[in-house]
Amino acid sequence: MAETDTAGRLRVTEIFHSLQGEARDAGRPTVFVRLTGCPLRCVWCDTEYAFQGGQWRAIDDIVADVATHQTQHVCVTGGEPLAQKRCLDLLARLCDAGFDVSLETSGALDVSGVDARVSRVMDLKAPGSGESARNLWSNLDVLTKHDQIKFVLADRADYAWAVGVLREYALPARCEVLFSPVWGKLAPRDLAQWILDDRLPVRMQLQLHKILWGGEPGR
Repeated sequence: MAETDTAGRLRVTEIFHSLQGEARDAGRPTVFVRLTGCPLRCVWCDTEYAFQGGQWRAIDDIVADVATHQTQHVCVTGGEPLAQKRCLDLLARLCDAGFDVSLETSGALDVSGVDARVSRVMDLKAPGSGESARNLWSNLDVLTKHDQIKFVLADRADYAWAVGVLREYALPARCEVLFSPVWGKLAPRDLAQWILDDRLPVRMQLQLHKILWGGEPGR
C-alpha cells in the first residue's frame, strides 16, 4: 500500500488485554498494542507471527480500542514497533489520553524521539540472538531512570557478554537492568545462581505470560 494511503495509520497485528509478563510492570493488567514488522530475526524470537500481515488502523481508532479495555497501563510492542515511524505519534497520543505507556523495543533503532512520558524497555541483543551486531549503542546515552534495559540470555556465554556490557557502560547507574533466560533454553535456576554468585545489581525476570498461558498469541 502506498505511503499516501497510510497517513495517520499503523499496521497492527493485535490489540489485547492481559497481564504484563516482563520487566518492571510484570503482573500488571495491561493493554498490548502489537505493531507489525521487524527488521531483526533473533533466533529465539517468539513473535514471528508479527513479522508481516496485520491491518492498517488509524491512530484514533487504536486509541479508542485501547480505551474500551478500561485498563491504565498500555504496552506498545511488536515485532519492532519503532520500525513504523508513526509509532512515535501513537505513543504520544496514548500519553495524551492519560494512559501509563511503555514501549518494548529491540534497541536496534533510535529511541531518542520517544515521548519522555513513555517508559522505554530496550533490549540489548546478546550474541546468542544472532543479532548483537544490530545494537545501537548510542541509545544508552538517552536512557534515564524511567527506562529499563533487558538482556535475554541463551547460555553462559551470553551471560558473560552481558556482565561485560553491564560493567563497561555502568548500566545500573543509567536505568533498571533486567536479565531474562531464553524460554526453554537456559534454566532459570542457573541464571539466578550466576547473578547471586557475581553479586550483580540487576533484576532477574521470567516471562510470566508463558508460565500462565504458554505464550499463546493474544495472551
